[in-house]
Amino acid sequence: MGAAGTSADEIAGERRQLINVAYRLLGSLAESEDAVHEAYARWYALPRSRQDEIVNTGAWLTTVTCRICLDVLGSARVRRERYVGTWLPDPLPDQAEWDQVRSADPADQIVLDESVAMALLVVLESVTPAERVAFVLHDVFRYPFAEIADIVGRTPAACKQLAASARRRVRLARAPLPAAGRVDAVRQVKQAWEARDIAALVELLDPSAVMTADGGGLVGTVLRPIEGRTRIAQYLVAIAEKAPGLELLVRSVNGVPGLVAQRAGVVMTVASLDVVDGRVTRIWAVRNPEKLRPWVRDGRVY
Repeated sequence: MGAAGTSADEIAGERRQLINVAYRLLGSLAESEDAVHEAYARWYALPRSRQDEIVNTGAWLTTVTCRICLDVLGSARVRRERYVGTWLPDPLPDQAEWDQVRSADPADQIVLDESVAMALLVVLESVTPAERVAFVLHDVFRYPFAEIADIVGRTPAACKQLAASARRRVRLARAPLPAAGRVDAVRQVKQAWEARDIAALVELLDPSAVMTADGGGLVGTVLRPIEGRTRIAQYLVAIAEKAPGLELLVRSVNGVPGLVAQRAGVVMTVASLDVVDGRVTRIWAVRNPEKLRPWVRDGRVY
């Protein structure tokens, strides 16, 4: 059935898939939603005769969304060079943890699986825009390279090489612990932090652990990564001592156990932790309030 037989509801129904693709490409909820809105705007700007010629509206919207994301990724590198501190992907809450009615927030439409784990999204920041598009579309969404070629303007063979290059980067990250082992490690970090126990924190962290924070210049935080488990443990305890009333909660962050710090019911920080062999190797702490909006709904905190 072509576009002539496609209802407005069916066209609107593509939004969830488009948001899922765009977030994996951009790592930003706001930029993803903007890209999808722009794709829809271009669709509705087409004359009806052109719409009727399009056999698969969903495929057309996906192609346009991905091309928009390619442009955004190209300009994002320049913007992120001017970003205050380190730029991190937006952290996502798990709607299933809360018995709330779904809202229009794009975060509610993103499927939480290994392809949105913070560790993977951070690695994808290091590949080229074309490599990221080829990898995400092929390895995550199983698009054939012939279709990807039309999106990125390369040959199918070139797109295969692009995906392979990105895949090699991704494989550098070791496989995470099973969910049970990960949540246990996160809970132990929470308990050690609450006890202000530097020695316990040091034991829970890998010797080469790295902590990266993103405040976006809007809130105070370290501007450069903290390296080494002793320095990280000392920093975490210092925060605990300087922020009375701060409470840690174990919550799903991008589909895996993480930590949410709140004060008086307001989310201050969302942290994703990578765990290897029972020890925390990476901590990504997002403090930029613009990236924490999905964590507050109707006055309640995730």
